[in-house]
Amino acid sequence: MKRILYMLTCSCLPILAQAQEVYTLQSCLENGLQNNYSLRITQNETQISKNNATLGNAGYLPTLDLSAGYKGTVDNTEAKLRETGETTNERGVFDQALSVGVNLNWTLFDGFNISTNYKRLKELERQGETNTRIAIEDFVADMTAEYYNFVQQKIRLKNFLYATSLSKERLRIVEARYHIGSFSRLDVQQAKVDFNSDSAKYMKQQESLNTSRIRLNRLMANPDVDRNIRIKDSLITVGAPLAFDELWNATLATNAALLKAEQNTRLAQLDYKRVQSRNYPYLKLNTGYGYTLNKYDISAYSRRENLGFNGGLTLGFTLFDGNRRRERQNADIVIKNSRLQREELALILRADISNLWQAYCNNLEMLKLERQNLVAAKENYEIAMERYLLGNLSGIEMREAQKSLLDAEERILSAEYDTKLCEISLMQISGNVLTYLKQ
Repeated sequence: MKRILYMLTCSCLPILAQAQEVYTLQSCLENGLQNNYSLRITQNETQISKNNATLGNAGYLPTLDLSAGYKGTVDNTEAKLRETGETTNERGVFDQALSVGVNLNWTLFDGFNISTNYKRLKELERQGETNTRIAIEDFVADMTAEYYNFVQQKIRLKNFLYATSLSKERLRIVEARYHIGSFSRLDVQQAKVDFNSDSAKYMKQQESLNTSRIRLNRLMANPDVDRNIRIKDSLITVGAPLAFDELWNATLATNAALLKAEQNTRLAQLDYKRVQSRNYPYLKLNTGYGYTLNKYDISAYSRRENLGFNGGLTLGFTLFDGNRRRERQNADIVIKNSRLQREELALILRADISNLWQAYCNNLEMLKLERQNLVAAKENYEIAMERYLLGNLSGIEMREAQKSLLDAEERILSAEYDTKLCEISLMQISGNVLTYLKQ
């Protein structure tokens, strides 16, 4: 028994003594928002969409190219004069051409395709910001749930330690009574079994606490996931009662998933406009400034140089490309599907929030009931201990009173945590989960 107590005491030391910094929920969230790898990846992807939303990427700006070239030809030529019929043959005629120039190409009008493409890039930028918001809200919900899970596991560990201390005291009483002949050896053995059982539960609970601690470190992206953590909260605090109508109205107005669905609809509409833009003509400007040098082997001129501007306009219209009608039909279907998906998502959110609300209300009522049960269980245990000390209660009955007390503590702990989880989920669906950053 001494060996077991020594193991229990030593196993507490790493958890309670080594950590220096005391974490609050807010500090855990701040560390995670700054360091979490998944969030940083999402933010980088958002930056990519922001970088893409430029006038040049949309096609508003011209392209400017610098080019240079050289060409040489070696030919065998035969020429016949029309007047005399004289024929001349030249072999190995070497002509050369050298060119250097700057060319500008600019699409002045492309059937509103350029403006539509720019709007699409800006919408993708906004959707990237929405994706970041969704990732942040998911993270805040996960971190908050895990933080209070850590609190729950600590309380449960404390309860198991208390149960072990009760079993130890019972074992001491039984052994003392056994030596004076008041209890049998069977009572002693049963008390030892109960003490060992409670000790095993305590040690097993340390694994659950350790798992939660490692997960907290991982969410905060601490390089040492085995780092010990001390947290400020020792109780699971349930916030002020929520109101269903306020939650649902906030969901319709600010839910990030609904916002993303609306953005998908706008993107589908812009894709349809891009297809429609091919029904309009296009106008392109081409201009440049260049230098060309031609060297002739047998011509009347030995060389010719040109230096100057060139320019032109191209007006065109695609009469038929074979795919326009099909693409327009498909783009129209995509718009309809995106609207249906948005309506379906709203229905799913309504179902989720209704289920969570029912669970939230039930857990609040259960919490009130379990608090009353805990008071009754404590009184029952105190009465049972008095009778046990007087010898009017058997060891089995005493164990049942102890178990009832521990079960009441476990039920109230589970009710508190379940209520907190429902609260977190409701806040997340309604778009208010970031309020936990201010706690």
